[in-house]
Amino acid sequence: MAPVTAESVVRHIAESFDGVHVVEHDGDTFCFYGPGGDVDIARTLPFATVVTGDHHEAVSRLDADGAYRLNIGLTKASYVERFGPAPTERDEDGVLVTDADYTARDVLMPHPFYASQYWVGVVNPSASTFDTVRPLLAGAYEFAVRKYDNRTARAER
Repeated sequence: MAPVTAESVVRHIAESFDGVHVVEHDGDTFCFYGPGGDVDIARTLPFATVVTGDHHEAVSRLDADGAYRLNIGLTKASYVERFGPAPTERDEDGVLVTDADYTARDVLMPHPFYASQYWVGVVNPSASTFDTVRPLLAGAYEFAVRKYDNRTARAER
């Protein structure tokens, strides 16, 4: 199956979820929850990212034409249900040691650097794989909304 484009992934995220604030930097896209654009990107983690090149690491070989990795921040429960306990051991390059082949295309796997924080990624997902990750995106978005609401409630006290 042909891969889904990075642009269509970003469009899906922006159009599917209310209050998404999209920030582009260096060809990469970061999706935050912030109703009305109310998001402090210096203090808030995105719930999903689309990385389009080897700007910061080369483990997934994103230097190939059209290659990108969709990254999704899951809850601990969702991550553990899918992959078991999060990895903590790193190799000499800082890459998390897992059974994943980080160069594989169209395979949902632990994130090479952030799996210990319950992130997953998929390089060049096909339409079928993207259908599989849509609920994960929805869960990541819902988790971001809960964190925002909790942070806002604390600030109002």
